[in-house]
Amino acid sequence: MRIAELSQKTGVPVPTIKYYLREGLLPSGELTSPNQARYDNRHVQRLRLVRVLLDIGRLPIATIRDLLAALDRPDPDVHSVLGSALPAILTTRDTVEPAAVTAAKARVDDLVARRGWLVGSGAPARQAAAEVLAAFEQVGADVADLLEQYADAAERIAVHDLRFVGRTADAEEMLHAAVVGSILGDSLLAALRRLAQEHESAKKFGIRRDDC
Repeated sequence: MRIAELSQKTGVPVPTIKYYLREGLLPSGELTSPNQARYDNRHVQRLRLVRVLLDIGRLPIATIRDLLAALDRPDPDVHSVLGSALPAILTTRDTVEPAAVTAAKARVDDLVARRGWLVGSGAPARQAAAEVLAAFEQVGADVADLLEQYADAAERIAVHDLRFVGRTADAEEMLHAAVVGSILGDSLLAALRRLAQEHESAKKFGIRRDDC
């Protein structure tokens, strides 16, 4: 297909496609003349991945270029690529005491060790979880039991997340699924949690007639 057809099929404007080609985000097409190139379904798939990384993942161009270069290696390290593509975790570091975070970090490390989770020692999520735990404690909330219950739920959710990602053996499609599943999945999970909370509240406290 010509570049105009590629644009029509993906919804990406021709000038944007040319920009991606210049930036190395999209492989060159097969030259059919000095000024014409032919593109195929590989370019369609790559364009869709780039749009997901930009629009949903909010990743910088340079980061995307590095991710795609790693993905295009003969034997890509899919685990590392997926980890690099997922968004950073928001934390509450400005609102909690450093000493409390340090103590909470020890609890998180203990949780990871007890559960046998294969998590890097420098994983940002360790620090993020510690800061949230410290914030709970700072407002006088004991979440020891809740932490374990949330960890149980997180394990089950992670199994489904990776099942969603692993539906294909293609590394590029895995990356697409991981970014979409992680970011949109977080929003879906939060919405479902609110629905379930409303349901449990109604069961526990009853529904007032004027709420119906």
